[in-house]
Amino acid sequence: MTVVRLEGGGLFVHSPVALDDATREAIDALGPVVAIVAPSLFHHLYVGEWTKAYPNASVSACPGLEKKRSDLSWSRVLGDEAPADAEWGADLEQLFFSALPMQNEVVFFHRRSRTLITSDLVFNLASHGSALTRALAFMIGHREPGPTILERLLIRDRDAAREQVARMVEWSPERIVLAHGDIVPTNGAAVLQNGYRWLHPK
Repeated sequence: MTVVRLEGGGLFVHSPVALDDATREAIDALGPVVAIVAPSLFHHLYVGEWTKAYPNASVSACPGLEKKRSDLSWSRVLGDEAPADAEWGADLEQLFFSALPMQNEVVFFHRRSRTLITSDLVFNLASHGSALTRALAFMIGHREPGPTILERLLIRDRDAAREQVARMVEWSPERIVLAHGDIVPTNGAAVLQNGYRWLHPK
């Protein structure tokens, strides 16, 4: 989970985790939750807990999730840019990574801190503390921060992928926050560009 304190003081909660008492106490100490975001088709399990705890917050889904999770009441379905009424419009850019429809991830960029906020666009498991995780990462071709071999197999529209990755690189992110592995603290644009270099055949 990633939490962004917006300029107005409200909190943008990305890919929420289970809301236990300790997590809720920590969140409430940071500020009021104004936006809850499920950024991909695989990162949504605990949205219901958060909507019950913070009924005044908007609840946004990546494309297709509103059908997969029709049990939830969504405020909006996300697209390729922040909607006019988005609470995060002054703080965050966004992009719909449509080139990988299995995930339908919407990626965000926090301008002030130059942080790319992702769930599955980038993995960083090759140096994970768990030997089992490192072994699994090796088996799926993961040697450095970036996508795995699965992305190479599943991305069919490489022209779209190249354009979308190029737009993210143009944001010039310094840091990458991700769901699987350690945060990439520096040189985020170069890491992203290098990880997806296979989109550019020689």
